[in-house]
Amino acid sequence: MGNELHRKIIHIDMDAFFASVEQMDNPELRGKPIAVGGGSERGVVAAASYEARKFGVRSALSGVLAKKYCPQLIFVKPRFSRYKEISQKIRKIFFEYTNLVEPLSLDEAYLDVTTNKKNNPSATLIAKEIRKRIFKEVGLNASAGISINKFVAKIASDINKPNGQKTIPPEEVILFLEELPIEKFYGIGKVTATKMYHLGIFTGKDLKQKSLEFLTNHFKSSGEYYYKIVRGIHQSKVKPNRIQKSVAAEHTFTKNLTSEIYMLERLDKIAEELENRLKKSKVAGKTVTLKIKYSDFSLQTRSKTLPFFVKDKDILLATVKDLLFQEKIKNSVRLLGISVTNLNNQTKKEEKVIDVQLKFEF
Repeated sequence: MGNELHRKIIHIDMDAFFASVEQMDNPELRGKPIAVGGGSERGVVAAASYEARKFGVRSALSGVLAKKYCPQLIFVKPRFSRYKEISQKIRKIFFEYTNLVEPLSLDEAYLDVTTNKKNNPSATLIAKEIRKRIFKEVGLNASAGISINKFVAKIASDINKPNGQKTIPPEEVILFLEELPIEKFYGIGKVTATKMYHLGIFTGKDLKQKSLEFLTNHFKSSGEYYYKIVRGIHQSKVKPNRIQKSVAAEHTFTKNLTSEIYMLERLDKIAEELENRLKKSKVAGKTVTLKIKYSDFSLQTRSKTLPFFVKDKDILLATVKDLLFQEKIKNSVRLLGISVTNLNNQTKKEEKVIDVQLKFEF
């Protein structure tokens, strides 16, 4: 890592957030395996309690399969307004320590505490204090990872879950990454991990032995990213004003659709929902994408970039109609979605972060 500028980054991750909120609000669910989501044929698990995870129930698992894994599983309907309310309380705590807070979702965020409002030199103690306050003031458990950059902090927050934390100080980062199984690297999914196995890459140390040329040959632009992260180089700053890059709406149907006419009826409602979301976000976009998921779970996207920014339902629907009839539907359809990207908010300036070289006290 040489003379890289180190920062003190905390990654806070709420433990089984949606499921934990439901157990907190309903004492009868505490200690029981619950899944937030639907248990019907088309239902999907949005979150699972730790009691359910012991049986292999995970988010994105179909409701039917989840019930098969855990027959005593209790399904609870999601209450996103409640989760958002709780999330805002948690973020309020974050901002008492630093203005450099980058939320990733309702249940996780990065905090840059290199310099902080409490003048506390220890990121480890700050993370411990924040977790203690979340439990006392909100009633939920959180885990944390602390290190020199976002990448390592994100990995570290998983190590002592649930209700724990892990600090990887600067002098331990390289050894930590060398010993880490490649599938544990944030951003390396199952497909990439399998490809790496075939290339003899099983750990960070194996990855580090590969040249930049080798990695770019096999992984294209991602090769340089892998080359850097295994050396502890990840210079992405905590961005408090993350710019929204897309707005989308989609729907999974109770019965598969086989006719474009029925699909257009559904797309009309989806376009209306998307228009409302665009107006609420006060953005418009030029690129409209139609998402189609078939009954065999294969996914297809079709996009069109317009010469002007759009947020009106009628134009969205007309564009999506062209995309729908662009080519023949190859199978029955279980999900349709519309997204808008290339938004007109790209001129917003991100808050500047001044790099500071500090002697670390983790």
